[in-house]
Amino acid sequence: MSTHTTIEQGITAPAAVITSTPGPELFELQQEFYKNLRAQGKSQNTLKNYKTDLDCFNFYLNTEYASVEVKNFDQALVSNYGKYLENKYSSDNSRRRRVQALRIFFDFLLNKSLVSSNPVRKLPTSPKFLDIPRPTPFIDVKTLWTYLVEESHSQDKIQELLSKRNQILFLLIFGAGLKVSDLSELNASDITIIGGESRVLIHHPKRDAYTVTLPKIFEKVYADYLAILDEMKNKSQINFDKLLFYANPYRIISGGLSPRGVEIIFEDYRNKLMITLTPKSLRQACIFKWIQQEKSTTLIKEWLGLAPSYDLKLYLEHAPNFLYNEDILEDIYNNYRKH
Repeated sequence: MSTHTTIEQGITAPAAVITSTPGPELFELQQEFYKNLRAQGKSQNTLKNYKTDLDCFNFYLNTEYASVEVKNFDQALVSNYGKYLENKYSSDNSRRRRVQALRIFFDFLLNKSLVSSNPVRKLPTSPKFLDIPRPTPFIDVKTLWTYLVEESHSQDKIQELLSKRNQILFLLIFGAGLKVSDLSELNASDITIIGGESRVLIHHPKRDAYTVTLPKIFEKVYADYLAILDEMKNKSQINFDKLLFYANPYRIISGGLSPRGVEIIFEDYRNKLMITLTPKSLRQACIFKWIQQEKSTTLIKEWLGLAPSYDLKLYLEHAPNFLYNEDILEDIYNNYRKH
């Protein structure tokens, strides 16, 4: 523990210990914030990261301010925090993550009308380090799809339905590039099929809703899914508007599927089939597929919900190394039905 000397008395006293524990008001608000994130289906690891990032902000407050009420969080305080991060971290990604976590927390405060604006939005973030994409290999894409098709021919009705649901999950990620957070919010009404073209409607939090084209095979899979879903809804005496659902081995439990729930489904398949697969890697495979289909980068960024300034350079550079064929999904599906 560091010390300082009181000159008048010539004695040494312990210096105040600075911690990341916030004041009572901020502590209660952060606990409510974490509770909301948990209710949204955020994983324990994600919650831990948010707490680590906000603890950095708390430490800054305790270091620079004797006391400050939440209502007095202003642009000057946030701008000084940006300078604090510049001095504290050499990693662009570390600074960027802490700014993003604080921005989301301030959105939470703004929704509660505890601050009049979100000053973090004016804080420039460090440029994001773009890691080399690591998409699911095409052989693993085919392995999973083949397994899903075979699994859906189970004599057990609930197992058949779960497999059909997972086929829909697969096609929404590999086919349309959806994130797990997009999937958890989807209603059945967000799927439209007109003139043989299937599309999914995405409600973006920061801009107008938009639609993304789905693979040709989606229409057949979706028709089969809806038929058995309606049958099992009646059997389970349940009704809901969500496209996806939770179920146990006997019945549907509830409509909707959290981001973590989606991740667990893919974890199970990854372990069972011993393949390289996460929702993120499957989404990256979708991006490469679109590049090979010669979709424009503007359209790809729109379908992914990305800002026009987002750089797809690494995907374009590595596109020749990752080849995908969407048509084979329909071949596998149709061939199995014939058997």
